[in-house]
Amino acid sequence: MMALADVNSMMPEAFVAAFGDIAEHSPWVAEGAALLRPFADREAMISAFETILRKAEAARQLDLIRAHPDLATKARLTDDSSREQQGAGLGALTAGEYARFSALNERYKERFGFPFIFAVKGATKDQILESFEARIGNSEEAEFAMALTQVMRIFRFRLEDRVAPA
Repeated sequence: MMALADVNSMMPEAFVAAFGDIAEHSPWVAEGAALLRPFADREAMISAFETILRKAEAARQLDLIRAHPDLATKARLTDDSSREQQGAGLGALTAGEYARFSALNERYKERFGFPFIFAVKGATKDQILESFEARIGNSEEAEFAMALTQVMRIFRFRLEDRVAPA
């Protein structure tokens, strides 16, 4: 775990190297957050990542959402995504559960044009499936906003795993 003083003293390139993967395949979030240093505490760092995402154009936000993998996919994942999905039990699904996730992933992407985003840390596969079923009926605007909220929860979890509280 990294100390906040070390985070604040990093050169911008080192900061992006250390935190560029917090936002799935979108190092521009870390690049923007680096400019908001020094952070008073870990919460301020999390807030900086959220601020950069919220202030981004909708097209850039959508690109970040689309960079996330499907849940319970057999595709190669980033280390963070793999660890998070394994922790939620998504790596040990029965054939029936896998088929259900796959069908929901496809329905969701057809409806919204981006993958279902759920910050899985601390959740069970049943909770994730319940959320999937409930959210698939949302409006496009509501689901885009929910996807951004879930991305920000992912930021929080990943930063809390890497940076010690001040």
